[in-house]
Amino acid sequence: MANARPTSGGPATGSAGAEPPLLSVRNLSLDFGSPKGRVHALRDVSLEVPKGRIVGIVGESGCGKSTLASAIIRLLAANAEVVGGSVEFEGQDLMALSERKMRDLRGRRMSMIFQDPMTALNPVRTIEAQMLDIQYREPADEQEKRRRAIAMLDTVGIPDPANRLKAYPHQFSGGMRQRICIAMALLVEPALVLADEPTTALDATLEVQIVNLLKRLQAEMGCSVMFVSHHLGTVAELCDDVVVMYAGEVVESGPVRDIFRNPGHPYTQALLACDPGRIKQKTRELPTIPGEVPNLVSVPHGCIFKSRCREVHDRCEAEVPGVHPVSNERHRAKCHLREPGKAATRAEAKA
Repeated sequence: MANARPTSGGPATGSAGAEPPLLSVRNLSLDFGSPKGRVHALRDVSLEVPKGRIVGIVGESGCGKSTLASAIIRLLAANAEVVGGSVEFEGQDLMALSERKMRDLRGRRMSMIFQDPMTALNPVRTIEAQMLDIQYREPADEQEKRRRAIAMLDTVGIPDPANRLKAYPHQFSGGMRQRICIAMALLVEPALVLADEPTTALDATLEVQIVNLLKRLQAEMGCSVMFVSHHLGTVAELCDDVVVMYAGEVVESGPVRDIFRNPGHPYTQALLACDPGRIKQKTRELPTIPGEVPNLVSVPHGCIFKSRCREVHDRCEAEVPGVHPVSNERHRAKCHLREPGKAATRAEAKA
């Protein structure tokens, strides 16, 4: 049926080798209850995070990036409901695990760096108390746990870590607090780190420092990272692969070099065109994407981006596009324009 919203047709990113991915999200759909009806926040989201790689999740605010990260680690609001799909981590379906088993995974095999370093730490407890608490599963004694905490603070660049361990969060700057959050997330040496816009609250200089820190620590530890961000420059600098989301759907995915050099979806092209770093001539007006994000209480038929797309045509109104290769099999876009043999030409799109 033309109005039916099909599944995405497979994972949005793929591992370069035969080894199974560390994390595999398949056709994940999630709703939020609201007084105006159910908000279909995620719809048929599929992606993979290979072992030892950094996968960036990008898109405008409200596209579902943070909701996806929260769904993976199963830290959702009471009005959230997973209505379909699966999330496999190290061969386990996280959606089928009991809450007790999920607690065993959180802070051990997977950890999360939250968006706001100002609120992620407990303001009435010392950094030492919080870093020791994280290691409650470890068999080591308190002295050894304290030594590990000091070593990790030193690793992330906190000066005089032994003394600063006794301080409270308000005694650190925002950048230092974010470094502490990164230290806490990596202290247990997880296989997967979910980083939910960890540089949003920082200025440009600190953002560069945090990105370089994450890149270095990921290389040293060999963990995988799912990096949520709306900053395309940061993603280009840090990530190996990119997943582009729009209004709760994955619209494009692939290696970072392919996405930035040859974006296949009109939304990705529009996002890149809005990057101030790409503006070559002086202008008083920054480029924007016209229109508004669709109402996800009543998801429109056809392509989710059709109301804002400059290349919209008749098929976009009636049919949900499939996922098609762009540069190669790993670089894919959810767009009629990329359908082999049936792609609409630019002339048709503008007619």
